[in-house]
Amino acid sequence: MSLKKIHDDQPKEFKFSNENLKKAEEILKKYPEANKKSAVMPFLYLAQKQNDNWIPLAAMKYIANFLSMPYISVYEVATFYTMYNLAPVGKYFIQVCTTTPCLIRGADKIVKLCKKNVSPNENEISKKGNCSWMEVECLGACVSAPMIQINENYYEDLDEKSAKEIIDSIIKDNPLKPGSYRGRKNTSPEKKQSLSEENYA
Repeated sequence: MSLKKIHDDQPKEFKFSNENLKKAEEILKKYPEANKKSAVMPFLYLAQKQNDNWIPLAAMKYIANFLSMPYISVYEVATFYTMYNLAPVGKYFIQVCTTTPCLIRGADKIVKLCKKNVSPNENEISKKGNCSWMEVECLGACVSAPMIQINENYYEDLDEKSAKEIIDSIIKDNPLKPGSYRGRKNTSPEKKQSLSEENYA
């Protein structure tokens, strides 16, 4: 996304909602007064959740004032970590893991579904304006590959059919339940192997 696009979407003002202001005060209690700037990461996360999944420049300035730290320091943190979105991504942000375990189990098909049903390009908001997608590196659910992350939720053990149903539900603003789409209860193998004496013969 171009810098022009980022600047075009910037609100002039930002402040925490009453609910998030209370959360911010609770977060600050975890840090010594002299080190309150350490709360910058959870503050950025609060701002992102409040502002439809992205952090405007006004929010970074607000956080800088809140934590009595230079604005550039907040900006450096926000631009370093990929979990912070600095431009609109829509109500639902679809992250498709395409690292090796997911890729060899069909993540490329999920990417094609996103291109066809959400938008032709990464980081491009859908025609309905409620979602976007991008390829990402490992999301730490290799045993449940292929998988995607939508906002805070993991959708695992996918195939082309289940991925299409999930994407369709997002587009319709009625997201399906996250979790394993093979009924996996934990990260154990799908089929238990017998540990009988024959295994060791």
